[in-house]
This record gives sequence, structure tokens and C-alpha cells, in this order.
Amino acid sequence: MKRIPVPSHEGSTSDRLLGWARGKWKRLLAIFLLVAHVAGALTSVRAVMEVRTPQGTIAWVFALNTVPYVSVPAYWVFGRSKFEGYVLARRKDLAATTPVHQGYLTRLGEEGFLADPVFEHSRVVEKLARMPFTLGNDAEILIDGEETYRSIFEGIERARDYILVEFYIIRKDDTGAELKRRLIEKAREGVRVHVLYDEIGSPEMDGSSLAGLQEAGVEVLRFNSTQGRTNRWQLNFRNHRKIVVVDGRTAWVGGLNIGDEYRGLDPKFGAWRDTHVKVTGPVVHGVQVAFLEDWHWASGQLLSLDWDPEAAPSGANRKALALPTGPADSLETCTLFFLTAINTAKERLWLTSPYFVPDEQIISALQLAALRGVDVRVLLPDKTDSRLVQLSGWSYLEDLEKVGIQVYRYKKGLMHQKVMLIDDDYCTIGTANFDNRSFRLNFEITMAFADRELSGRVREMLEEDFAHSEPVTSRQLKAKGFWFRFAVRAARLMAPIL
Repeated sequence: MKRIPVPSHEGSTSDRLLGWARGKWKRLLAIFLLVAHVAGALTSVRAVMEVRTPQGTIAWVFALNTVPYVSVPAYWVFGRSKFEGYVLARRKDLAATTPVHQGYLTRLGEEGFLADPVFEHSRVVEKLARMPFTLGNDAEILIDGEETYRSIFEGIERARDYILVEFYIIRKDDTGAELKRRLIEKAREGVRVHVLYDEIGSPEMDGSSLAGLQEAGVEVLRFNSTQGRTNRWQLNFRNHRKIVVVDGRTAWVGGLNIGDEYRGLDPKFGAWRDTHVKVTGPVVHGVQVAFLEDWHWASGQLLSLDWDPEAAPSGANRKALALPTGPADSLETCTLFFLTAINTAKERLWLTSPYFVPDEQIISALQLAALRGVDVRVLLPDKTDSRLVQLSGWSYLEDLEKVGIQVYRYKKGLMHQKVMLIDDDYCTIGTANFDNRSFRLNFEITMAFADRELSGRVREMLEEDFAHSEPVTSRQLKAKGFWFRFAVRAARLMAPIL
């Protein structure tokens, strides 16, 4: 007799379990996609209200509604251009610091340190800075790491009352250890020492790095840009300032952080080209105002500092101004400052920046300057620590050279300085790059000098840099392969978040 096969109940149960599991995951996936698209739609409403440019708004809205599971978290980390929690807190900070600030400005007038209008549009710059150009200052240009650190460390050694230190990057290497040792020695002598660092830029400032400083009485704080309910996940804002102030009488500002690479000791980067400036005179208090407000944000403390302006001991009478800028400003202060400087130029505009990713209004201003007959030169690094920035920089060549703007690439190592020369009597040295991050997302500080002699020194320095550079043109880009040129255009699309 032929046996009739009996269905396996065990196999049927496995199939049913597998089908149930698949159904459950499909339901969970459907719920996830629904929630993601709802979140994308709601976030796109916020993007319409917040994003600065129409192009950026369109890009974010498209991404938020097509791939929300990627773009929603990206927007909350990178999409915002205003530091909301900081804006509100800064208003409270200003309520606390404004009397100090106003008292300093009053004393400047009483002591005769206020400068008359120093150049066309200088009053615009003063309104942006909320501080005037002052008389009675001196400035020393410091070229590269060894010269800069030697000057800073000698200044720290002479401190008698207080030392203010603020850097984006502080490394746990030999240079960082030397700074730490010197600060500890001064703290043990009874000098007040306050150190402020950016937690994103200085991940090496951990427990072991802080212990010795704190035990010696040094007050160390991270800037804490994520404090406040609305900024908890916002990693886009950085305190990019590099400041040292000693006793309210001497200050250092410029492109160098604290690390061995800035001395040219990192084989990955090799020689490191950078510029800092040491200032004395009433303008030091302008730098001190920036530190005071940053410290108040990080700690809630209002430091007791010296605010009596004094002329530079050298007897020099240079006109100078300190311009702190940041995402909490009611206007795009950094952008407006550089636009004003470009529009002021009549004969010469030489600028250097390791990160050159300008937006259309900056490009247009540079083009207009060239069309006015201004000698416009842009000096960029041939070697950089950001491949995206390097690629993006190539994309501006055609726009610049069509009006006669000359672009050079520095060949003698990595160039990191942020310097600008306008005509023969106006120059700037600071921390701000020519990119979206410095213009709108970072806390920066720029020193502006209306002084023919100092500008002449800057010109000599830049001429030496141009001697170690080579001109670059769009023909060189066109000679490269398709995929390189494609990468250049793609990198430019990333300009808003570079």
C-alpha cells in the first residue's frame, strides 16, 4: 500500500514564527519611517525659519523630506547658524559686563586715548566691534611658533597680578606641558591664572591634564558651547579664539594654538607658517573684554580685572582696535567686518587664509575691488589639514582670475596665518579664516591696525611668503582628471558646513 505523506507540524510552526518576525520588523520599519518623515517635515519648517540663505534652505528642506533618517540628526548638529542659548545668556552676561565695558570706554575718553576717524568706514568697524580705535598702542609681529611661544612665555614669567589664557586647541605634548608648567609656577607665586579652552578643539584636556593645574590653584574651564537646553546636541559652534592677557597690560592674539605642530615638530605637517601679534597699550583691554564675556558665559563669574588704560611703555602711538565676533552677535559681525575692509581698499588687498571657502558676497566684493584697480592677491596653503577645504579652494579660481585676482599657493610647509593688508596703512592679524565657519559659527577675534609702519612690516612679511609660493590658475584645474574636478565641485557644495 502506498504511504500518504503527512505534513510536518514542526515545519509549519517555524514558518509561522518566521512570518510573524518578518511582519513585526516590517511594522517597526514602517513606524520608524513614518516617525522619521514626520520629524523631517517638522524640522524642515524650522529650517525655513532659520537657515540664512535661500539655497541652503532649499537644500535642507529637500534632504529633510527625502532622507530624514540621515538629515534630521545632521540638521540638529550642523544646520543651525545662530547660537540661541548663547544669545539669551549673552544678554544676561552683557547686563553684568556692560558697566565694566562702559567704564573702560569712559576712561579712554578721559585719558585722551580715543582716535579720530582713521580711514574711510572706520566708524563702521567701531560700531561692529562695540569698541573704538585707540591711540597709544604698540604692536610686535611674531612670525611662526618659536618666536610666538618665546614671547608668550616671557610675558607669563613677568606676570604679577593675573594671566588670562584662551585657546581653541591645547595639546598634551611638550608645548602644552611647557605652558602648564609655567602657569603652575605663577599660580604658586600667588598670580591669578584663568584658562579657558574649547572642549571640541581640546579633547586632550582631560582629568590628568587638569589635575596639576587645579591643584596649584589655576582656574580651568571648558567653554561649554553646548550648555543650555536648546544647544545640548549642537556641536557646530566653536570658540576659535587664541588669547593671552597678562596684567591687563600685554596681550597676544593670532593664528597659533598650543601644540608641537605649531613649532613645525609634527612630521605629518612639517614646517608650520603662522603669525601672531603682541600688543601693549589701551587696546589690550579690548582683548580683555572678549575674555571677560567668554569666562562669564562658561562660569557665571565676573572676574575682577584691571581696566585703567595706559599707553604702551615703548612710547609708540599706533591706532588699534580689537574685534571679537561670534554667532551670538545680532549681526554677522565677522562677515561685515571683512566686507568693509575689502570695500575700503584702493590700491592693495593682500589676504592669507588656510581655509578659503568664501560665499558669493565675499567673492563679489573681491571682484569689485579688482575691477576698481586694486591689486588683489590671495595666499593659500598648498598643504592643508583639511582635504575638503583644499578641494573647495580650487573651485574659486575661475571666478577670481577673470577679474585679475592673483591666487598663490604657499610651498614652504603648511601655512596657517590669518592676515590681511589693505593699501599701505591698514592691516589685520587674528584668528578668523575666510570661510563660513569663521564668519558665522566660530567665536573669533581680529586685531585691526591703522598704522603705516606696522603695515609696512606686514607687507615685507607677505612679500617673503609670496617668494615661497607659486601662482595657481584655473588652467591647472582643467588639466586635472574628471574625478578630481568633480570632487572640487562636490566639495564646494559642502562650503556652508566646512
